[in-house]
Amino acid sequence: MEIIPVIPRGYCKGVTQAIALARKTARENPGVPITMLGMIVHNRYVVDALQLDHIRCVEQAGKTRLELLDEVNEGIVIFTAHGISEEVAEKARQKGLTCVDASCSDVKETQRLVRQAIDEGADVLYIGKRNHPEAEAVLAISPRVHPVYDQDSLAALSLDNSKILVTNQTTMSVLEIGRLMDQIRTRYPHARFEKEICNATRIRQEAIQKLENIDLLIVVGDPQSNNSNKLKDIAIQSGIPEVLLIETVRQLKPQDYLGRERIAVTSGASTPTYLTQQVIGYLNEVAQGNTPEYPDIELDKLL
Repeated sequence: MEIIPVIPRGYCKGVTQAIALARKTARENPGVPITMLGMIVHNRYVVDALQLDHIRCVEQAGKTRLELLDEVNEGIVIFTAHGISEEVAEKARQKGLTCVDASCSDVKETQRLVRQAIDEGADVLYIGKRNHPEAEAVLAISPRVHPVYDQDSLAALSLDNSKILVTNQTTMSVLEIGRLMDQIRTRYPHARFEKEICNATRIRQEAIQKLENIDLLIVVGDPQSNNSNKLKDIAIQSGIPEVLLIETVRQLKPQDYLGRERIAVTSGASTPTYLTQQVIGYLNEVAQGNTPEYPDIELDKLL
């Protein structure tokens, strides 16, 4: 059995900066209530680890950031790496909260492009994931930002504007974006296209597409992480016969890896290196003929 760590993998720049900013905020404001408005990045172990710094998280499936803000009434609110709408930021200021913006710079750049296009009189087609916080913030910019989640939502649109910008959520699949953009180009040949998949997402997906003769790819990531799920999708579409998305090494079972000759391991951009290294270390032990026990997950080593 050969274990192949895929390079690059794990934390991107935006995730690293968001976590560092949250921890810096906690250090500089001892005793002040600090709340993350949603998961700062889509990894529950990161959220749990930040609780050691007394940073709580408010998150509830189906609730928007605007609705979650109703649960924060004092202290500091941290906006997550996924970006935030001006409506949410203004509501936080009106509540007297101190705002800390941990938005990724790539996400902010997409928002800037969209605002500029709207100011110039364009309609915007935005390819993203339904109910994702990054998409939520962009769609809140203007009623002239139209979500494109799939072929059906695209087919439902009818625009007669001579100015159309097409852009996307930064963590989408390069293959999925390409297909939808081709369909949009057919319907709106005059549209301007700005492919905004962030560099970290793109190069991680490209690394998977370059893998050869792999029996199994393991993606370490939270099931809520869009970039982790897109790595899995890319692998399946690239013809890798078996692909697993797991949060930690404890989800690995012998039937997953026994009999495999070449196993590759990657991880989403919001996955701590610590968790990925546990998976790689465990599989290397198996490859050497050992029967390792599952390691403990120590939260204080995650950040």
